[in-house]
Order: sequence, then structure tokens, then C-alpha cells
Amino acid sequence: MTENTHSGSELSPEEMQAVIERILATEQADSGTDRGRVLGGKAQALSVLEKEHSEFDGEQQELAERRALRRTAGLSTELEDVTEVEYRQLRLERVVLAGLWTEGTLADAENSLRELAALAETAGSEVLDGLVQKRAKPDPGTFLGSGKALELRDIVMATGADTVVVDSELAPSQRRALEDIVKVKVIDRTSLILDIFAQHAKSREGKAQVELAQLEYLLPRLRGWGESMSRQAGGQVGSGGAGMGSRGPGETKIELDRRKIRNRMAKLRKEIEGMKPAREAKRANRKRNEVPSVAIAGYTNAGKSSLLNRLTDAGVLVENALFATLDPTVRRAQTPDGITYTLADTVGFVRSLPTQLVEAFRSTLEEVADADLILHVVDASHPDPEGQIAAVRTVFTEVDARKVPEIIVLNKADAADPFVLERIRQREPRTMVVSARTGAGIPELLEEVSRSIPRPDVRLEILVPYQRGDVLSKLHEGESEILSIEHLGEGSRVSVIVRKSLAAELEQFVIHE
Repeated sequence: MTENTHSGSELSPEEMQAVIERILATEQADSGTDRGRVLGGKAQALSVLEKEHSEFDGEQQELAERRALRRTAGLSTELEDVTEVEYRQLRLERVVLAGLWTEGTLADAENSLRELAALAETAGSEVLDGLVQKRAKPDPGTFLGSGKALELRDIVMATGADTVVVDSELAPSQRRALEDIVKVKVIDRTSLILDIFAQHAKSREGKAQVELAQLEYLLPRLRGWGESMSRQAGGQVGSGGAGMGSRGPGETKIELDRRKIRNRMAKLRKEIEGMKPAREAKRANRKRNEVPSVAIAGYTNAGKSSLLNRLTDAGVLVENALFATLDPTVRRAQTPDGITYTLADTVGFVRSLPTQLVEAFRSTLEEVADADLILHVVDASHPDPEGQIAAVRTVFTEVDARKVPEIIVLNKADAADPFVLERIRQREPRTMVVSARTGAGIPELLEEVSRSIPRPDVRLEILVPYQRGDVLSKLHEGESEILSIEHLGEGSRVSVIVRKSLAAELEQFVIHE
């Protein structure tokens, strides 16, 4: 099952009826919907699964730890008597989403907003409403335009929201102007993604990378009022009457904050650079031993970690959420005929992935650029799988990974539309259809990986003395392909295909005929 092989393009009557019912249900939903307001129910970017985990995902202790303390929607400690000492509410942030439709189709704009809803839910918010505005380009003042901003304010007041999330990156001036109109906190898509990364980062390197990205985002967005604009030194008044040597313009509080942020960023870059040699040493060791590497990459929540667990029993965290896992995981695997290779699970991608994150995680994403093969995992049940593929390939280009051989792995086939699967297989030259949850298509995927990774290419005829059993043991460890073994009086004659590095070690046993 490799390049566009078809196991039968005709659908059974039951499958055809299911497709027709889905189409009719979609049309009925569209006919009764206000086209300006697009949200209703759970975000569509999250998978609808009866069972979240399979037996290959292990005990998921890390997930249990993450869910050990959760806020619950609808509960509060709001007091009716405002004369009480404390008056507070403990609840999820209640958010309203706003986006622009500047290009593409309306379906593309709605899918993008639903993905933003999934991001907001992952960050721990309760999504109340969302709207999309058709504009040729964003308004330079308020992003949405003054009229739409006033309409957004009315929606915020009607729903009782305390936050507005905009489906784009806002300029500092646009964010301030929008906050002045809607009278609640306004954040953009980039800030939301950075917040999710900060919640989910576990390793020391991951936390440092996320903090660096957050500071790079924050630096141009610092603002100061009142005391923030006062001078910290200058004359006898500015330095508490310090007198000579203290006179001058001094430094405002906002300038002091900027300097502190730059110093912290420099320290973080130094720390990340200091962590780099350990990872490079491991990678160099794999290259020295000529161990093929396979990188699992793809859109967030496409099932990369589930696929890694299915292929290697890694037991890494699996959650039906966006950016559930950030830290890369590398596991050893073997082809059906015994060739050893490594599988690396990488951080997920998303549309308009913040450039700060791409730069901060560049050292981690090098696993993709240095791989011998990329398994590009796609959620085939998503409303826009082609859009996911394009977004991931954009990041591949940014990290110089476009030249690495790629296999499109259409995951979640058990929940996907057969027409969508066939459409993608027609467009992509190399596709595999699998389900990490049920195991369908996994044997065929393993065979395709076995054919695609670099294999031993030096054929030797060697005679190994019986007292050198360690040599035969090494040949059986997966770094070679044994064609035949014949046991003679003076030793074992082996016809074998090995890698160049191992061929040099076996030179003393080579039979020269």
C-alpha cells in the first residue's frame, strides 16, 4: 500500500447513505444559522471520540497529574451581600472570539475561528460567542473597524464575557484601541498560543524556550502610564537628594522594564545554547552509528503521540487538546526485518504559528530537518485537512526540512469521510491511511517506513571464528541484513549487507576470493 494504491474506490450502500446524511445535516445547519455568528457547542478542531485512549497509550500518569486540579464551569463564590469583606468570583475566563474574513472562503474563516475556540478551551476558557467580519484588510486603528468594535462591545456586555480573543496578531496600538471600546481585556491569537505553551511545558529546556518566546512577544508591547513614565534619577529630587553625580535625565520605569527583559532574554538564550550540546551529542552518536531517524510531525491534535505509542509503546501523554505535548520524545524501533531506527515525536504545528515560537523551538525542530524520513501526520477527520498540510509545510520551509522525504499519514481514518481520504490520496503522491486508535493500516505503514529509510548497502562475505561470537551477535542487533550463514570447520561463513561504518570493523574477517 504505497503510492495511491486503491483498495476499491466504490462505496458500499451503507457508507453512501452515511455520506448523504452528513451532507444533508450540514445543509440544514447552514440554512438556519446567522452567518456572522459561527460558534455553537464544542470546538470542531477537537476530535469527537467515544474513547480517548487505546491500550498502547499506557497508564497516562502525566495526564492524570495534569487533570488533578481543574476549574469547573458554572461554579462561583459570588456573594450577594456586597458589604462582605471579600467579593470575588472563581470561574473560568469567559471569552468572545472575533476574526476577519479577508481571503479564501467563508468556510475557511469559520474553521479558523473554531480552531481559535479549541485553543481557548485548551487554555482553560469558556467560549461564549464568536463573530467573523468580511473586510478587504484589517482596520489599522481597531482591527475590526469602529462600527464592528461597538457591535463586539454589545456582545461582550450581553454575554457577560471578561475577555475578547482576536483570531490574528494585533499591533500594540490596535489592542489598546480595541480595549478602550469593548472595556474588557483583549488578547490575540499569538498571546493565546504562548499561554498554552507556558501551561504545558514540562522540561527545563521547554520552559526556557517558552519564556523566551513570551518575552520576545512582550517587549514591543510594554506600555506605561503615570509612575511608569516618571524618571528614576535626575537632579536632587530624582535621586532622593543624592546631589552631585546623580543629575541627568535618568531612566523611566518602562525603560527599566525593557532593560530587564532584554537582560533576561540574553540569559535565556545562553541557557538554551548551553543545553544544545547534549542533544547534538546524542544526534551525532546516532549519525556516527548510521542509525536512520524518522520524525513524526504534523498539525496539533492530529494524533502524533498516539501514533508513537502505537508504534513503540512509548506511553507518552495523549490528550484530546491542542498542543498537549511540547517536549520531543525519541524512541528506538525496528523494521519487520530487524533494521533499527529512531522515531522522534515533535511539537505540533498550527496555522500562523508565532514566529517567536519557531525561533525559540528551532533547536527542537532540528529533529525534523535532520531526519531521514518525515511521517507527516494529518487529522483526516478535520474539516480542512488540506489547510493543515499547507500550514505544516510552511513551518517545514522555515526550518529547512522541505527536502526531507515525506509520507502523508492520514490518521483517524475510522472517523474520516471516505471521500476526503480519496481526495487527499489523489493530490498527494505518497499517502498512507491509518488509525492509531484501532490499529488499522499500521502494518502497511511499518512496511512503507522499512522501504523508505536508508538501509545497509555494503555487501560482504566474511568468515567469523567460533571464538568471536560477539561479531555474530553484533550482526544480529539490527545494523545489518544477513543473507545466509554457513557453519564450516574453521568458523561461520556469513553473507551480509552492512553499513559503511560496520564494514570497516569487519575488514579483518572479509574473504578475498
